[in-house]
Amino acid sequence: MLEKLDALLSSIPATAVSGVFLLMSFILPRAGVVLPVDPAWGAVLISGLPLVYLAVWWVVHNRGISKISSALLITMAMLAAIAVGDLFAAGEVVFIMALGEILENMATARAQRGLKKLIELRPSRGRRVRDGEEELIPAEEIRSGDVLRVKPGEMIPTDGVVLSGETSVDQSVMTGESLPVDKGVGDQVFCGTVNQFGSVDMKATKVGADSSLAQLIRLVETAGEKEARTQRLADLWASWLVPAILIVALATWAFTGEMVRAVTVLVVFCPCALVLATPTAMVAAIGHAAKHGVIVKSGEALEKMGRVTTIAFDKTGTLTYGRLAVRAVTPRAGTGEQELLTLAAGAELRSEHPLARAVVSEAKSRGIAVPEPSSFQMDAGRGVRAEVDGQAVLCGSEKYLLEKGVAVESQLSSALEDARARGEATLLVASGGLCVGVITLSDILNPAAKETVSRLAAMNIRTVLLTGDHRKAAEHFARETGISEAYAELLPAEKVEKIERLQDEGGKVCMVGDGVNDAPALKAASVGLAMGKGGSALAVEAADIALMTDDISKIPYLKNLAVAAVRTIQFGIGLSMSINFAAVVLSILGKLTPTTGALVHNAGSCLVVLIAALLYDRKID
Repeated sequence: MLEKLDALLSSIPATAVSGVFLLMSFILPRAGVVLPVDPAWGAVLISGLPLVYLAVWWVVHNRGISKISSALLITMAMLAAIAVGDLFAAGEVVFIMALGEILENMATARAQRGLKKLIELRPSRGRRVRDGEEELIPAEEIRSGDVLRVKPGEMIPTDGVVLSGETSVDQSVMTGESLPVDKGVGDQVFCGTVNQFGSVDMKATKVGADSSLAQLIRLVETAGEKEARTQRLADLWASWLVPAILIVALATWAFTGEMVRAVTVLVVFCPCALVLATPTAMVAAIGHAAKHGVIVKSGEALEKMGRVTTIAFDKTGTLTYGRLAVRAVTPRAGTGEQELLTLAAGAELRSEHPLARAVVSEAKSRGIAVPEPSSFQMDAGRGVRAEVDGQAVLCGSEKYLLEKGVAVESQLSSALEDARARGEATLLVASGGLCVGVITLSDILNPAAKETVSRLAAMNIRTVLLTGDHRKAAEHFARETGISEAYAELLPAEKVEKIERLQDEGGKVCMVGDGVNDAPALKAASVGLAMGKGGSALAVEAADIALMTDDISKIPYLKNLAVAAVRTIQFGIGLSMSINFAAVVLSILGKLTPTTGALVHNAGSCLVVLIAALLYDRKID
């Protein structure tokens, strides 16, 4: 009952009514209108009761000095002002606090729907094989040791090991890798990943709550739970200074014999300006970011961003675009690039593999008329066989060509080694029993990545690469962008471990990612920053900040904005405390009454709000 009443009185409409009552209390007497009951009582009841409730809650539930809060100080000031008959002063201090609470809620409200989206990724059923017969069963009935059959396009229902067959699996949900991973007998597969081409039989090893996807869900949950609840600065300030100001007020009463002076001391020392400084600056900064296509979900996240010392990047979809493109076409002597691309594109025309689509796209972009293959056969996870313009063509890995009795010449072997050193994918093309060339492909580097890392380095920000991709690919892209530290082949839990280790080393860490597999790391980091346009819905929901245009060059701007917001808050706090201390001195000397003190303290609050609000129009690079 009390909680419902507290929520009602703390609402925006109720606070607006409180402000109207306070305005009436100030204007009507000066207009010669005398009411039987001072309208300020409306402000006292509406805005004061929630503060009394909060102050009592802190006293009952907290320990030691933390029982003392800004709410307790304001409650005492309100009661003291009522005791000396200054209802306007009593209503004014509680109204300002209620207004500050509303601004803070506006700046810190955030969505929490990401976990639901992750849970929806869980497979609902699996295809169990017993005595050579298949049966579809609910995923929860799968037991460790069961033999499961996974056909092309189906989701792998649990963690396991391939017993027979070969395929390619889209593991992006777990690792963020842009390429499907080839799987054969003895290879491990993960729950929630998608079998793309061949049919395989697998043995279930980790089921139910032990599966990789279930662990991923738990990581998101626990990372959110581990996020410390930040104690409001005003409450921390009040915990130490309230006893001091009470002593000052009592001493003032004792030495002057005037209770009004003591009450004035309590009124002017209320931390209203201090309470307003942070949420107002954050609302202005969040609005500033929104103008630049950056969505900040909470003021706390922006404040932490201002203190970030390390930024960890995912690779695929963050530093890169997450799509393959042909990097180089290397034909053998006597074969031209156009001829090589024609054979490769014709052979791969009917394939749905990402490598095949990239080769066909490259051929078409060069104006090559891609021939329709007269025959086509895919060996899942290894390569394709096709007849193109009357020629038998093989496309696939070096291992695939060797299996078909095709050797790779030394000239092409050198191109292969160079591509592997850069972590690039390779497609070998054979015709007439000879390897006629190598096509190398890689993810496309975001052109803004290098400049972004360079600008962050100039700001003394440490940059780190955390990716599920292969080590060589990670090292190559780290060199290309100027990132000095690269950690590769990381599963979601390992990314979280790296984030926690970086945070244990000191400072705050911002994680930048876009995939489902990045969600736990985004939650575990001090600040999670997601690609809002191309990123997964889960990553966007798990993050504290989203780049709506996927423009990573906005990261240095965001850091500068956050620093500006923190400095504005610090200036506002310093200014408000200076005003409060000056007002306390004037109150002790009898130069201020509770009403004039409330007006001075209100003017200080307005000044702090104005300074914070100007952040919205400030130019920030």
